[in-house]
Order: sequence, then C-alpha cells, then structure tokens
Amino acid sequence: MPGMIRRPVRAATGARPVAARTGRDFGARSYRRPLAGAIAVIAAVAVVGLAVALFNGAFARSEPVIVMTDRAGLLMDPGARVKLHGAQVGTVESVRQTTDGRAELRLAIEPKRLALVPSNVRVEIANTTVFGAKSVELLPPPEPAPTPLRPGQVITSRHVTVEANTIFDDLESLLSHIDPAKLNQTLGAIATALGGRGEAFGRSLTDFNQFLATIEPSLPTLGDEISMFADAAESYADAAPDLMGTLSNATRISATVIDQQADLDRILAASIGLADTGREVLGGNADALADWQRLFVPTTDLLFEYREALECSLVGIHQNFVLKPPAPRPGVVDLGALAWGVERYRYPGDLPKVAATGPPQCEGQLPVQYNYWPPKVVADVGSGPYNYGHQGLLVNSDLLKQILFGPLDGPPRNTAQMGMPG
Repeated sequence: MPGMIRRPVRAATGARPVAARTGRDFGARSYRRPLAGAIAVIAAVAVVGLAVALFNGAFARSEPVIVMTDRAGLLMDPGARVKLHGAQVGTVESVRQTTDGRAELRLAIEPKRLALVPSNVRVEIANTTVFGAKSVELLPPPEPAPTPLRPGQVITSRHVTVEANTIFDDLESLLSHIDPAKLNQTLGAIATALGGRGEAFGRSLTDFNQFLATIEPSLPTLGDEISMFADAAESYADAAPDLMGTLSNATRISATVIDQQADLDRILAASIGLADTGREVLGGNADALADWQRLFVPTTDLLFEYREALECSLVGIHQNFVLKPPAPRPGVVDLGALAWGVERYRYPGDLPKVAATGPPQCEGQLPVQYNYWPPKVVADVGSGPYNYGHQGLLVNSDLLKQILFGPLDGPPRNTAQMGMPG
C-alpha cells in the first residue's frame, strides 16, 4: 500500500551474516598480523644492536689520553686493551701516523680508573706472544706523583716490544753485509778448531757452569761494587797528580836510602844494641816499674782533679811574672795604702774548718786585667774577712772615755749611751 514502510524479511533463525558483523573482517584488508610481525623483527634487531653497542662500549663514558711513540707496531688496532697492573682500564680509540713519522695513539680511559693513574706514568706497547695482538701497558714509576693523570694529557712512550718483522729486517740487513765466502771460511776454521776437542769443550762449559753457580749468590754485591766503582775511579782520577807526585818522591827516597846505606846500617846496629840494653833494664826492673805505676795512680788522680787550679796557677805565673814588662827605672817601686781592719777573732765561730766543696774557681783570673778584682769565693772554712761585712772604722768609745775621764763604773761601753753614767 502507498505510504507504508517496507521492512526486510528476516530469516526464520534470526542470525546475521558473519561478513556483515562489525570488527570481524578476516579478508585481505586485515593488517594486524603483519604489523605484529614487523614490530617483533624490529625489536629483535634493536636488542641485537643494543647488545653490540654495549659490547663495543658505545654508551660508556671515557676520557681521552694521547700516547706518542716512535712506532705502534703490527696488530695495534682500535679497540686494543689499555692495562694497569694487568687490569683493563680502557681501550685504544684510534691509531694514526703524524707528519714527522711517529705514531699517535688516542686512548679512551674510564673516568673512575683515570684517578688511579699517576701523572708521571710510563707507557709501554707490549704483546703476550710474538704474533699476538698488542696492548698498551701503563707502568707506575717507583715514586708516583701525587696528582692523577688528567684528561687530554700527552705521554711519550720510548719502548715497543720487538716484533718478528723487526727481527727479520735486522737479520736481512745483517746477512746482506756478510760475504758468503768469508762466512764459509770462518765456519770452516771454527769447525777445524773444535774438531776432536768436544770432550774438552764440554768439560769447559761444565766448569764454567759450576763457576757461575758459585758466584751467583755474590752477584748483587758485585753489582753494587761495580756501580760504586765509577765514583772510586773518579776519586782516583782526581788524586792522580798527587799519587804520581808521591811515587816520584818515593823514587827519590829510595835513591837516598841507597846512597846512605852505610849510615842506615850503623843506625840499625845501634838500634839493636839500644834494644838489648833497654830489654835488660826494663826486664830487670819490671816489678819495680809496675809498683811505681800502681803507687803513682793516686797522685795522678789528684792532679787530674785539680787540673783547673794548676792550669790557672801556672798560666797566672806565666802572665804576671814571665810576661811582665821590666820597670822603667832601676830600683824597687811600691805603692802603699791603708785598709780597714778585719773583725776580731771570735770563738767558736772562727775555728778553722775543712768543709769547702766544689771545683777550683778561676773565673776572672785569666787573663788578669788592670784595675779589676776577681770575685771572692766564700767557702765554709771557718773565719774569713767577709763573714761580718764591716767596711768602716770601728771606734772604741769606752777606751776613749777611760783615757779622758778615768775608770767608769758599770760594764764596758762601746757606744754612746744617753742617760747612763759616763
């Protein structure tokens, strides 16, 4: 009928076709599986590349160090190891030849290892075998520097291991200078000389081996003596003129001895007679001489104890009397003076004593100076002029009063007594 909507007729089961469902396309337009395969391949390649880069140290941080050497030798390629005490601390980054014909090795050292290498490190290019790959050996010196190796530092290497090609080159150069005919003659002469003497030559080698085994323990001492021989030779060289002069004088002395042979014979004969006489004198008086030396020991000890006082006295006598200039005019010249009297004797303080101690005192005595009085040594010997210190005149006023006024009553008075009799 017009105006009516026509609806599609569904099947009796009510199911939709598979190809018509949303998201269920299994035909040629499906990209999920190829995309997953591509991602898997890319991931595998990335893992392998990352492993190779890690193995080659592409992500490892390093510091550059330059090594200059005369030659790098064979089998020195980038990636060679750099060792310190046998442990790897870096690799060789590049090897190139400079304009002056030398080799420049650029090393890549690990930063944490660089601080362990002293700045005065030595470098050698060595290999484990004759045909093996080379490595750079870092050798610390006997006295390492306090500062470590800095990045970009240039080190000079003066030692490269001898290689097979170097040996062949030297051998070829040597053979090119040898005449085959002369070499044949030399070898023939050596064969003739050694013919029939094999046993003797072997015995010589055996004896020489035993000799080397005997002196081997002394080799360090021999090395030290050889090293010191240079200094000794220089000393002898410096003293050579004096030694030659001594030899020349010895020749003259020998000639003089020959000329004076008769006089020397008489001197020797007289010496023999003197020796015989001395043996008789000393042998007969040996006991007496021994006793005399034993008894003389206390005297010598006493003289040794008072050696300073004896020296002071003898030197003073020599200076004051022997070296004293003569008087300007003949006669006796004397100077007189009055001095204060000393304190009167007192008992028992002034009794003599022997209690002085200490060494002799010569301070200020030598040399004797004009208008100078040496210090007085006060010792514990009883009375002395310095015990009381009276440096002025003591007036006996009691005696003066008795002279003027006659005897006074009461005890003696030595001082003015105000208000007392007298």
